[in-house]
Amino acid sequence: MAEVSTSSTTGERGPHTGPSALTRAVRTYLDHLSVERGLADNTLKSYRRDLRRYLGFLDHEGIGELSAITEQTVAGFLMALREGDSEHPALSASSAGRTVVAVRGFHKFAVRDGLAESNPSAGVKPPAPAKRLPKALPLSDVEAILEAAGAPGTTLSMRDRALLEVLYGTGARISEAIGLDIDDIDLDEGTVLLRGKGSKERIVPVGSFAREAVQAYVVRARPELVAASTGPTTGGAMFLNARGGRLSRQSAWAVIVKAAERAGVTTEVSPHTLRHSYATHLLEGGADVRVVQELLGHASVTTTQVYTLVTVDSLREVYAAAHPRALG
Repeated sequence: MAEVSTSSTTGERGPHTGPSALTRAVRTYLDHLSVERGLADNTLKSYRRDLRRYLGFLDHEGIGELSAITEQTVAGFLMALREGDSEHPALSASSAGRTVVAVRGFHKFAVRDGLAESNPSAGVKPPAPAKRLPKALPLSDVEAILEAAGAPGTTLSMRDRALLEVLYGTGARISEAIGLDIDDIDLDEGTVLLRGKGSKERIVPVGSFAREAVQAYVVRARPELVAASTGPTTGGAMFLNARGGRLSRQSAWAVIVKAAERAGVTTEVSPHTLRHSYATHLLEGGADVRVVQELLGHASVTTTQVYTLVTVDSLREVYAAAHPRALG
């Protein structure tokens, strides 16, 4: 198979024949990437490797001209990448996608440079990468983070505890939590009004731990923060900063990270981690996925169903450890 290089001394078929039209076209494209686009050496190496494999596939299919390549040809190459062969291991969706991007770039260039009349790769989309499972913490880690909120006995510690209890107790997004006003939480009814994406509102229950933390904060700590205000009115914001203004997203994020550090939780923790943990723990406790969908404010149950993959993994681990015939 022809070697692809930006050098004119490689890519030849033999001592008496020059490189094929396809090899010359790929070489022209690589020269374009190197000279006109100025891509880094490592990036060029990746393109060269990906296109070398593409040329090998085309050679195996008996295709030597750009005009002979069809959309089915490119789709077949993608399938070959995902399946692998005796010389190449099967590629992941992300690796195969990167290779297809190189192929699509080559064909797009060939049309623009007048080397081909049409782009057979235009309809072949890179495979979607596997959906990453949301990160959920075990309950013991969540409880440790909640206990570690803020320096003990301070005004801000009561605010931080209330914030984290609300985040985990309601599954609120960080933007929804910091956007809460005093009147949005009904401690008697045990509900909170959350304003989600697209200004859609939903009322979700809030548990006793969060209610107690919010009550302590509102009665004993928030008045001190309001009194410290030197700027414009907070407009009834629930969670305030040390200057009496509405707590920012960045500050709320810092509260969570610092609490995790104090708790000794080494897993990367973010506001969304508590939301993921909330959903996962509900499903593990037997909650219906459509109920969890409503609680999270997801427009589609499909979005929520990714959490069921987490619980299935947990069940699989228990099964593998406990069932006498689980392992062969």
